[in-house]
Amino acid sequence: MNKFKIFNDPLYGFITIPDGIIFDLIEHKYFQRLRRISQTGLTQYVYPGCTHSRFLHALGCLNLMQKAVQALRLKNVEISPEEEQAVYIAILLHDIGHGPFSHTLERTIVKDVSHEQISLQLMHYLNAETGGRLNLAIEIFTGKYPRYFLNELIASQLDIDRLDYLKRDSFFSGVAEGNINSDRIISMLNVHENRLVIDEKGIYSVEKFLISRMFMYWQVYMHKTSLAAEIYLTQAFRRAQELAQNGEKLPATPALEYFLSRQKKDDFDFNDINAFVDLDDNDILFALKQWQNQEDEILSILAKSIIQRKLPKAEIYNQEIPKEEIEKRVQLCEKLLGAGSSSYFVHDTEMSVTPYNKESHPILLLNKKKQCMDIAESPKQILTQPLYLKTVKHHFCSWNQEKLLRLKKK
Repeated sequence: MNKFKIFNDPLYGFITIPDGIIFDLIEHKYFQRLRRISQTGLTQYVYPGCTHSRFLHALGCLNLMQKAVQALRLKNVEISPEEEQAVYIAILLHDIGHGPFSHTLERTIVKDVSHEQISLQLMHYLNAETGGRLNLAIEIFTGKYPRYFLNELIASQLDIDRLDYLKRDSFFSGVAEGNINSDRIISMLNVHENRLVIDEKGIYSVEKFLISRMFMYWQVYMHKTSLAAEIYLTQAFRRAQELAQNGEKLPATPALEYFLSRQKKDDFDFNDINAFVDLDDNDILFALKQWQNQEDEILSILAKSIIQRKLPKAEIYNQEIPKEEIEKRVQLCEKLLGAGSSSYFVHDTEMSVTPYNKESHPILLLNKKKQCMDIAESPKQILTQPLYLKTVKHHFCSWNQEKLLRLKKK
């Protein structure tokens, strides 16, 4: 079989498969599941074009990693064929552990377990299936490989993951403020003393990257309406889980039923992982469509609000919401739906974004004298310093009486 296929990506054009094992991993059911995992949760409720998948993102990352390896080799950075294959595998599989709707239901379906932890567990299973051919990729992914810059290509403040998702999410959402020049940034990559750095002349492309990331968070990822939808989705799962664990039989696929009934435990074992890889967006949507007609009024309203896009009023404020305003909404909700119902429908959520964290994986500029400097300290920087200040806002969503009564009657 010819394993050197090509994919036609709307962002980059043709993406090539550089290695036979990459083809085998893409063909595996664990990876094919990513076709059915939304890249941006419920952002499509605001930006209808945001229907792209984790599958497409992973392929885009593979493409950019190939460009990064080529760019580093042109600067005499030695990367062996074994390291090249391993870093391709690591970036291809870095998001394989995402669950339905990506970050939206993370730590909700499976509490206290991140998608990175699940990705690593799945990589270990794939490693066993392939007779240990992922050993080096796992070392790089976990940061245990001595050539640390390879890990920074996968997980840092200027990694291949971010270079793809910002450009991709900007493209599919239509939000031009998020567009970045990933090719320019990759061409500026270098390695100094085993660290991934940027040639100093690339400073403004990096600053544009940091600014674009900030705009994408506030304009897309934390949009007040899509965030309200995602909050209600997590509350629908929470309510369904409470009902299931109290013995109520709810319509659900076998994989979803497993996690609705699953009691909290310390480990994520073989049975958990087998059920998890059968879960995707379709399981959740199927259940929500059925739950619209449940006798339990809280679950029914939550399901209707998501499926029919009948979302609560949401606002974002610079200050904390006055307690009396929250209490007024709580009392209204509990008057209409009963005691305790407000915890599902009235939400005050603190949000924060720090575009550049100086303390974690600083972005280092390399000058012509082979000296490194944090981008925030560079005399050439224009906008980086304000970008390492945290911005905090408050998201508040709840129903008004008219909309709540309308959903109760449907």
